This record gives sequence, structure tokens and C-alpha cells, in this order.
Amino acid sequence: MDNHNHPYAMTLKPGRYVWCACGRSQKQPFCDGSHSSTNMRPMFVEITEEKQVAWCGCKTSGNKPFCDGSHKKLAA
Repeated sequence: MDNHNHPYAMTLKPGRYVWCACGRSQKQPFCDGSHSSTNMRPMFVEITEEKQVAWCGCKTSGNKPFCDGSHKKLAA
């Protein structure tokens, strides 16, 4: 599994997004179904207006699915 210890900052249009919680997706930060062999499930997020977000890439945020800076505490 690749190391995704950084946020994924992007501007999103309104819609439903599916954040990868397991870290196995090849389409980070979004789910591609790779969690099927784990007990983890993705998180569904509804964005109601266009805005800038920073998705958590390290999967340790206390504000999942969004980055809270937790990746800064992880070993490089």
C-alpha cells in the first residue's frame, strides 16, 4: 500500500463524494472499492456548494474525511 501521508486539496462542485477510509484505493482520496477485503467502509460526503476542501490522506484525522494536520505527527 502506498504512503498517502498528505492532504488532497481540491475545489469541489456540489455533489456526493465517497472518501476512501482504508487507504487502498488507487483513486485517492476517493474510494474505488478496494476496501472489499477489509472491515473498513468508505465515508459518503454531500457537498452542497462549490468549495475548497482538504481530504485526509493519512486516514488518521480526528475530523474525517477532512484533514486536521494529523499527518504532520506521522513518521516520514
